[in-house]
Amino acid sequence: MRVVLAEDSTLLREGLVRLLAEEGHEVPAAVGDGDALLTAVATYRPDVAVVDVRMPPSHTDEGLRAALTIRERWPDTAVLVLSQYVEKRYTTELLTGDPAGIGYLLKDRVVQVGEFLDALDRVAAGGTAFDPEVVRQLLARTTHTDPLARLTPRERDVLDLMAQGHTNASIAAQLHVSQSAVEKHVNALFDKLALPRTATHSRRILAVLRYLET
Repeated sequence: MRVVLAEDSTLLREGLVRLLAEEGHEVPAAVGDGDALLTAVATYRPDVAVVDVRMPPSHTDEGLRAALTIRERWPDTAVLVLSQYVEKRYTTELLTGDPAGIGYLLKDRVVQVGEFLDALDRVAAGGTAFDPEVVRQLLARTTHTDPLARLTPRERDVLDLMAQGHTNASIAAQLHVSQSAVEKHVNALFDKLALPRTATHSRRILAVLRYLET
């Protein structure tokens, strides 16, 4: 897998480069700001861009804005965002396009090497990978406007894991229920949200986007 990395912390950047190399991935560029990231993606056309949210010059949201540009110009490049916090505005905008091949992890997860590498593989394969805390904050709504209010607690659990990018089999393992039970919960929440069956859209993705747009 070819990975371009954008992280302004030299220590973390070099650590990630070494980790990825040890796992057999190619890292043709590791940069420290958004402009350099866009240049690297244009040059190397990586499978995945791993992007820090806060980078020079303002250290606010340069990384997420660069991620949006990557998705617009090079849609075949997956994006895995790393952050110390949840930046809601641009993250929602990132997801309102085609969210396939997108992940968002809090940097605490990077210390858990297995979870980070699993997320990287998932987004590279066109899936999604979201930190549970990211999902919780993005889906937080007041009760009177919250579409989640129509769901049972178990359906909410299933949706949380679904939004993180887990398959039905993975959800079943984490909730200690059968896969058929998970499938019933998934179909129930699709029905409660009135999500249509279409050949062009994934109802799993539409379920998450419905909450983000509320």
